[in-house]
Amino acid sequence: MHLSTHNWMRAEPLEVTLKRIKKLGYESIEISGEPEQYKTKETRALLKEHGIRCWGSVTLMLGERNLAARDQGQRERSVKYVKDVLTMVSELDGEIITLVPATVGKVVPDGTEAEEWGWVVDATRECFTHAKKVGVRIAVEPLNRFETYLFNRGAQALALADAVSPECGVCLDAYHIHMEEFNVYDAIRQVGKRLYDFHVADNNRFAAGLGQIDWPKIVRTLKEVGYDGALTNEFVAPVDRTPAAPYPEMVERNPVDISPEQLKFIQDHGSSLLTEKFYTDQMRITAETLLPLIK
Repeated sequence: MHLSTHNWMRAEPLEVTLKRIKKLGYESIEISGEPEQYKTKETRALLKEHGIRCWGSVTLMLGERNLAARDQGQRERSVKYVKDVLTMVSELDGEIITLVPATVGKVVPDGTEAEEWGWVVDATRECFTHAKKVGVRIAVEPLNRFETYLFNRGAQALALADAVSPECGVCLDAYHIHMEEFNVYDAIRQVGKRLYDFHVADNNRFAAGLGQIDWPKIVRTLKEVGYDGALTNEFVAPVDRTPAAPYPEMVERNPVDISPEQLKFIQDHGSSLLTEKFYTDQMRITAETLLPLIK
């Protein structure tokens, strides 16, 4: 296992992110799933310069991106988006993409259970065919019920993976599974060898170590099932807008270099643009919590 991180949680030049995480002991990055933001030749050079490899990417299912949409044109555009993310990761020598099948924040279905299952299986199979072509693995990620109605538990993600291919896998997220699973350790065991990625944030979605999750037991269980991939940092610190705020200087008041859609995505997660100091502290705390457990 090794320590990785997402970078979608704060708008900043990639070079700034890479410098920070290299100092803190991170080995790789799951780059934001926005292929139009990255020129892969330049990004490869930056990664090499800072000694950080691309582990993969996560699909940012914003706006109309939805593999389970009733509208066929919407599904086709969503498939194209996922294929573009897969191609980007391949060109960056990455290994995986974490696939969130439905729009984040959408909690009302478009059709019956049978209809939506057919739509999402067909769309994911098309994405998987492209993934095989470009040499990148797909890991289906369930989210909590307040972010999606479609896939909330590891067993559900595994059912989609099984319907697609024995080579399609699952990504679990410590934050989500501590909300949705009957037993988080059994959920990890059930996915077993099909676990391709693991995201980390504490139960309050702050950095690992700032909540109630038993990280030593989580890491022991991951080792038990033979998981040898990344622990990918994905804290989304909730903004406290009251006088009780423990971190009054956490919000960046003058954000730059971020699209309105991406800002909305972060705000829809209950957060906002974080200041560099607060963001760096969260990165550091995660590293200090997890590195001793995985080395």
